[in-house]
Amino acid sequence: MIARTPAPFTADDYRARMERAARAAADAGLAGLLVAPGPDLVWLTGYAPTAITERLTLLVLVPGQDPALIVPALEAPDAAKAAGAAALTLRDWTDGKDPYAATAALVDSGGRFGISDNAWAMHLLRLSHTLPGSSYASLTEALPMLRAVKDAAELERLAAAGAAADATFEEIRKVPFAGRHESEVAADLARLLREHGHSTVDFTIVASGPNGANPHHEAGDRVIERGDMVVLDFGGLLGGYGSDTSRTVHVGEPTEEERRVHDIVREAQEAGFRAVRPGVACQEVDRVARAVITDAGYGEYFIHRTGHGIGVTTHEPPYMIEGEEQPLVPGMCFSVEPGIYLPGRFGVRIEDIVTVTEDGGRRLNETTRDMVIVD
Repeated sequence: MIARTPAPFTADDYRARMERAARAAADAGLAGLLVAPGPDLVWLTGYAPTAITERLTLLVLVPGQDPALIVPALEAPDAAKAAGAAALTLRDWTDGKDPYAATAALVDSGGRFGISDNAWAMHLLRLSHTLPGSSYASLTEALPMLRAVKDAAELERLAAAGAAADATFEEIRKVPFAGRHESEVAADLARLLREHGHSTVDFTIVASGPNGANPHHEAGDRVIERGDMVVLDFGGLLGGYGSDTSRTVHVGEPTEEERRVHDIVREAQEAGFRAVRPGVACQEVDRVARAVITDAGYGEYFIHRTGHGIGVTTHEPPYMIEGEEQPLVPGMCFSVEPGIYLPGRFGVRIEDIVTVTEDGGRRLNETTRDMVIVD
């Protein structure tokens, strides 16, 4: 099964996003937004430069003004083909000209601006020099929820990505594990994700036996053995939106302890999911899932947050972590992924992508969360 790719976003879709972002900037007391190449630029305009170079590319969004994209002349033809190009003005510049002066002409020299997190320091410093009265805040700090609430078309893409990841798991559980290198199973995961429609594979964690106690273990040369617990965590982009799911399988019959730890994580994941509903603080999802593991005596072995947002990137706001008081809003999408990691022995993680609905939560991953036995 290859996932159906939804229809492309239109110039009107991107225009609405830019207008929404400009309004959010004004509401936050910002003079505007300055967006460099990266996920924010893709989400706002549909434009992703084929190569990110030292030449300045910058989307300028100022409330009450038409959006403008400062772009090198040699890249302007590609920018003009972007789906959102019709909703903005392209202002190209040639080598030898000053793109910072061109940017300064569009903004209030004494304003405070939100700037995308991945803007190069050299560009920010030159802007500061050209606009000596200006100040800046990262977009994550200033507008953390800018991309967090997904519309129906975005949810469709995330659901398609989740379904493709589920299909990948259903097939990977049938391949041989024992006697193979972790890297071989990881290659199978990557192949299957692409076969099911992913354009990009971002990660394929295969963490067997003691490697499972490292949440971000990179699949390596360890030979998977019978008796191993194996953490599988994999995802990428389909239709421009992310998948990210984790399941923990066992090679052959597990011990009583391994079953107990897996059951605790499954119960914690279920509790975190059941906590999802509009108005609940993000931190409450973390608290509820963490309490199950702590009450079972494994609290010190749950060493990461319970979840992260997902969209055009696989990690973005909101975050399910203590101290995050942002209330859940219908349309938010994020992971719920508690885990237990026993150093030198094994680990267990179970992860679904969840979206907030009007009356609760909906999982975008539906494969079994029970322990799966593999060969």
